[in-house]
Amino acid sequence: MNPLSRINPAELSPPTGFSHAVTATGGRLVFLAGQTALDGDGKVVGTTLPEQFETALGNLLTALRAAGGSPAALARVTVYATDVAGYRAHAAELGTIWRRLAGRDYPAMAVIGVARLWDEQAMVELDGIAVLD
Repeated sequence: MNPLSRINPAELSPPTGFSHAVTATGGRLVFLAGQTALDGDGKVVGTTLPEQFETALGNLLTALRAAGGSPAALARVTVYATDVAGYRAHAAELGTIWRRLAGRDYPAMAVIGVARLWDEQAMVELDGIAVLD
């Protein structure tokens, strides 16, 4: 049984690519560190935001799978972007990447604009919280 329930009240704007609220019952919490587009050698890969987003999301999901979870276990994801306008401009493409890698069980999400990330070449970073059975 999935310990998560996604809640999207009719009174709020219809969510696109996120859930307004996620509740968790029981389960084990997994706190996922921020992931950027680092490859296995610690180098940032990808020259576009979508390329970096795909790698960063893949890295986040790799950490989640190593902890015993799947994308459906994500309760919360925060996206830190160095260019929010660019993120919005690529929203459709980023949504396609999300659905291909993580499916349609959307967590509660936020996108936060930042001046820069730890790795100067990084354009996007994702962290999250998951709840496992």
